[in-house]
Amino acid sequence: MNAVLIALLVLPLLGAALTLAPVFGTDRATADRRALRFNTAVTGVVFLLTVALAAGFDHDEPARMQATTDLSWIPAIGVRLHLGVDGVSLPLIVLTSLLTLLCAGYSQKRLPGGEGVPSARSFVGLFLLLEVGMLATFAVLDLILFFLAFEIVLIPMYFLIARWGSGRKVPAANRFILYTLLGSAVMLLGFLLVGIKAGTFDMQALANAHGNGLSRTTQVTAGLAIMIGLAVKAPAWPLHSWLPDAHTAAPTVGSVLLAGVLLKMGTYGLVRVLLPIVPDGTATLAPYLGAFAAVGIVYGSLACLALARPGAKGDLKRLIAYSSVGHMGFVLLGIASLTPVGVNGALFANIAHGLITGLLFFVVGALKDRYGTADLDTLAGTTGAALYGRAPRLGALLAFAAVASLGLPGLAGFWGELLAMFGAFDPAAGLSRPAFVTYMVLAGLGTLLTAAYLLIVVRRVCMGDPGQPAAAADLPDLRRYEAVSWTPLAALTLLAGLWPAVLLGLSDPAVKHLLGGG
Repeated sequence: MNAVLIALLVLPLLGAALTLAPVFGTDRATADRRALRFNTAVTGVVFLLTVALAAGFDHDEPARMQATTDLSWIPAIGVRLHLGVDGVSLPLIVLTSLLTLLCAGYSQKRLPGGEGVPSARSFVGLFLLLEVGMLATFAVLDLILFFLAFEIVLIPMYFLIARWGSGRKVPAANRFILYTLLGSAVMLLGFLLVGIKAGTFDMQALANAHGNGLSRTTQVTAGLAIMIGLAVKAPAWPLHSWLPDAHTAAPTVGSVLLAGVLLKMGTYGLVRVLLPIVPDGTATLAPYLGAFAAVGIVYGSLACLALARPGAKGDLKRLIAYSSVGHMGFVLLGIASLTPVGVNGALFANIAHGLITGLLFFVVGALKDRYGTADLDTLAGTTGAALYGRAPRLGALLAFAAVASLGLPGLAGFWGELLAMFGAFDPAAGLSRPAFVTYMVLAGLGTLLTAAYLLIVVRRVCMGDPGQPAAAADLPDLRRYEAVSWTPLAALTLLAGLWPAVLLGLSDPAVKHLLGGG
């Protein structure tokens, strides 16, 4: 199985390198078609390897690191090529490979084009490099390798936004990379402090030590630096301001991967690095993380309400971006509780958000393609966009994703938020219960506000008079390639909601292992 895990990383890397060679032909149209098919083929094989990894995973011991590779890489500073998966990382690897495959298939039919846009071969090279960085982030077990994988994704995503995006795409891409680079630089300082003081960068060895050999001052200092860097990527309020611009400008597949995977890299780092490696520092910082999480939940919901009201000229992609700030606030709140229940809820919400928000961005991207805009006022007109009457399948999918996002019981969005609030209701020993109960109440208020703005969006977009002039005269319903790309996300959203033990059975033993000292 370790060979399978290595192949997961090597295959898309080789695919990205192959796009630099003139192997797709000299005619641009032909080369573009071949490159896009090649992208789908590579991501498809990667997904099959991920399925094989999941099938070969020992589900009776999800807390044990499996499919491991541990080789010396840079002996001078003790950096090792250390790879492995457990019950925390495996679901994220599967989610990443699934979303990249669906985005590759979607791009084969709907690649953003226009004057000055580079060839599809360039898109495919960047796309596969992005997949390498995303998968490696969840597979590496060395702090320096984690930092490198964390950084690999920045350049491909920058160009996907800046070259294949729309609107104010270059300023949005610049803001994205500046924020995340600065956050990563601060995070690296924390990693170096831990590695120098502990004498190793190996994440498994550091987790087993569970803070032994690191003074409280070192843990708090390093924990603060690491938390800031990871909070930028999460994104946590008030370090979130790069996200709405990036989502609004990004192409559809860029938004799907940004929300579905890149945001999860920050919260995964909090669980994988902070909780087991600097536990005393994390306990000191947890109340502040919880406070920022609670504010972020309410802030994101209020921002969405403001964008959803008539006359606000709210962009649907921007609205979903702000909703991500609120949803990721639940993830951060669960982590801040430092309890198995809360952390399990955070990990479940991570996966649920990736599925649901990925589906939302796909649907909204399709609406933008059909109408030429994602402006809610333009779509809705005076009575509503009437998707139920004009494109019933498209309207049904939007409504399904919206009610899943607001946390309807029986769908994936429910369990993560519920468990995160349970964790806040009874936080770990040493944390202020009144403070965390207050955070839980604010989170509960956030769920009500979330329901309000999502139902407003459904009413304005799905309902209305099909005969109004503002609506498109000819609005195609769900296309075949769209159904192929979106149906797996809808099905998994339903499956995770009805059978949460699929994910919780994997994560619970691993979370208890990390909280108990690796």
